[in-house]
Amino acid sequence: MVWPFLAILLYEKFQLGAAQIGLILSASAVGAAVLGFFVGALSDRYGRRNVLLAGTGINTFAFALLAVAQSLPTFIAAMTLCAIGRAVWEPPANALIGDLVPDLASRELALQLRYFLVNVGAALGPIIGVWAGLSAQQSTFGLTALSYLLLCLGFLWGFAYTVSGRVAQQGRGRATTLASTLAVLRKDHVFLVLIVANVLTMFIYAHMDSSLVQYLTRAQAPHLVQLISSMILVNATTIVLLQFPLLQLMGGISINGRIVIGLGILAVGQVWFALNPVDWFAGWMGASFVISLAEAILFPTMSVQIDRLAPDHLRGSYFGAASFYSLGWSLAPLVGGVVIQWWSGPALYWLMFGLCGVVFALYRWTAQLSRPEWPEPHAAQLQ
Repeated sequence: MVWPFLAILLYEKFQLGAAQIGLILSASAVGAAVLGFFVGALSDRYGRRNVLLAGTGINTFAFALLAVAQSLPTFIAAMTLCAIGRAVWEPPANALIGDLVPDLASRELALQLRYFLVNVGAALGPIIGVWAGLSAQQSTFGLTALSYLLLCLGFLWGFAYTVSGRVAQQGRGRATTLASTLAVLRKDHVFLVLIVANVLTMFIYAHMDSSLVQYLTRAQAPHLVQLISSMILVNATTIVLLQFPLLQLMGGISINGRIVIGLGILAVGQVWFALNPVDWFAGWMGASFVISLAEAILFPTMSVQIDRLAPDHLRGSYFGAASFYSLGWSLAPLVGGVVIQWWSGPALYWLMFGLCGVVFALYRWTAQLSRPEWPEPHAAQLQ
């Protein structure tokens, strides 16, 4: 409901430049990406429960602080806490699905379902925000804080009274140390190259968010808040309606094959963004639809990809290392703001089109790389 409007709030409330807004949005998340790896490793040793509860607690406080912040330093502190809360939440949340669902096909469906439900929330958020007149208003952050508080209470109940909750409190690999985990990851050359490729993928996609808002704001696009709300709604609705039909359609295609198809669609979306006239409302909706198709294929498949690569005893660590994907998301506002301020919005999206080719080359390279032998019988491989 609220995150894409941060760039508008920072521009209107503090009259900041595009590069300054980009720097703030990027700096608030870079440290959180590194933190995510350590959080994932800790959840392998000590269980998922406390880490998940910490993530919901941090987000509750962070969004409550955003709702009342009046100074720029307070805004920056709250945004940093939001990024930290997300980094603490994501790795154990994904890893917990692997703990609870042993069957490979069912686990893929569960990971797809989790991403689907995230986007159901994303589809409802803009509708509620526009209906209540809350879009781009600071008070909306209070509702987000309340939603995280309810989530925290729900998890407290779930951990206390369900079998799944008791599983979440157990460590998966207490003998595993952080040093040994790092040693294994250094030897997994396929995984390391995929981390770089997916960081770039997130970097490309993220320019649909804050960078596009800055581009449209400075180009004085008509009906800006309604335009941004509509694009978010198109994005989430596309995923809600098409994610599972696309999964069915691509059921016989390998994980890498699905990602390559998604990259091709993402590249088409960058060209559309670069060429679309600022005042063509329908064109922005069409470009958002194309990017959303790419997202529906790429993002849940990237989670399945990590699950297939990770050995059972290091699942949290692998999902934690995948937190580095958010470096691409973190750097996008800064790079996007600088390129928009010094050159133009279309120049930014032509640059992203070129980066799609780099990601494709990295995926081709992984076929020539090696992976380590696991001490356990399970040795996950990409299909």
